[in-house]
Amino acid sequence: MAIKVIGFDADDTLWINENYFREGEKKFCALMHAYLSEEKTMTLLYDNEMNTLDIYGFGIKGFVLSMIETASQIMKTELDNITIDSIVTIGKEMLHKPVELFEGVEQTLQALQHSYRLIVVTKGDLLDQERKLEKSGITHYFHHVEVMSNKHEADYLKLIKHLDIDPSSFLMVGNSLRSDILPVTKIGGKAVYVPYDITWQHETVDTHDLHEIEYATIDKLPDLINLL
Repeated sequence: MAIKVIGFDADDTLWINENYFREGEKKFCALMHAYLSEEKTMTLLYDNEMNTLDIYGFGIKGFVLSMIETASQIMKTELDNITIDSIVTIGKEMLHKPVELFEGVEQTLQALQHSYRLIVVTKGDLLDQERKLEKSGITHYFHHVEVMSNKHEADYLKLIKHLDIDPSSFLMVGNSLRSDILPVTKIGGKAVYVPYDITWQHETVDTHDLHEIEYATIDKLPDLINLL
């Protein structure tokens, strides 16, 4: 079936995002440097993020809570209000970062908007994602915005049902093989992978999982125009 709806991931597909988490991690490790090495701090932080992902979800707020929990484990009784305030400040600074679109994003949306229904399919904190969409200046190109708590096959099937389309007429475009490519192809949809230089460890996949999975890869978003 012909493609009717194109879903775009937001973070690190339409605009820069992961860079800010890396900056936040560096600042947190600097706070902990007197107690633990950067490598061990990062390992502990990631483990805490994974252990609480089902509770906190994706996004900056969960990241801040994981940093506080990690600091408590590292500093123990020495954890003070000054350190907690510093961690909260890291999160607030991240929340106030500008929304920087990748080159060619608006050009791509303009070219495709009259031939397809364009939607945003992202995950994370609802308020934060709504804030970024508002600041992006590109909301008017989209027929629908879907902020998911996660991007599993069941989540995409629910979206497909809401859109009232066949999975084969849905195309997902994103920078995460785990979240944007694999689940969509497994339900019969199409997918285009747009790699980004920085990928969160959680979003990586084993190459074995990609066996017999059909998807296209482009270097940058404007390449999608010629691909279609």
